[in-house]
Amino acid sequence: MDLNSNNKMAKKNTSNNVRSNESELKDRLVAINRVTKVTKGGRAFSFSAIVVVGNEDGLVGQGLGKANEVTEAISKAIDDAKKSLIKVPVFKGTIPHEQEVKYGGARVFMKPAAHGTGVIAGGAMRAVLESVGIKNVLAKSKGSPNPHNVVKATIKALSELRDPMTIALQRGIKLEKVFNG
Repeated sequence: MDLNSNNKMAKKNTSNNVRSNESELKDRLVAINRVTKVTKGGRAFSFSAIVVVGNEDGLVGQGLGKANEVTEAISKAIDDAKKSLIKVPVFKGTIPHEQEVKYGGARVFMKPAAHGTGVIAGGAMRAVLESVGIKNVLAKSKGSPNPHNVVKATIKALSELRDPMTIALQRGIKLEKVFNG
């Protein structure tokens, strides 16, 4: 093994990638796109599907599947999503802190909300947040409405969240001091 492959493995192990039991994962279809390829024999149709899977308890992943049939595209997307699961800190049914992330042309902003607020988010963001198990959050999708980029931006934002215990350990202070300063 060369040095580069060791670095890639080290980076892979330090991320929040997770393996999960497939029986507990629920999938949500975010978007289906029909693609037309014009050939000399006519038009050839194929489909691409974006799917988000999660266990509604802090685990989420997204996948893209392409095939000539819609059902095949969806099943490929689900398999792809199960390979990219990440663990997300959910704190009392909401996110631990505000987060703003840009991915491609999409920019997403998420803010913790009080109990009973619900998921205030649109389209692709809502599917990701509900799959993760977040019950109360205020979220806004700015920039490009492209569902591919919105889903990826939302998952990137969720992966960058840190729970209060992690912050306390990193700073070397007590958990109460994280909240009270």
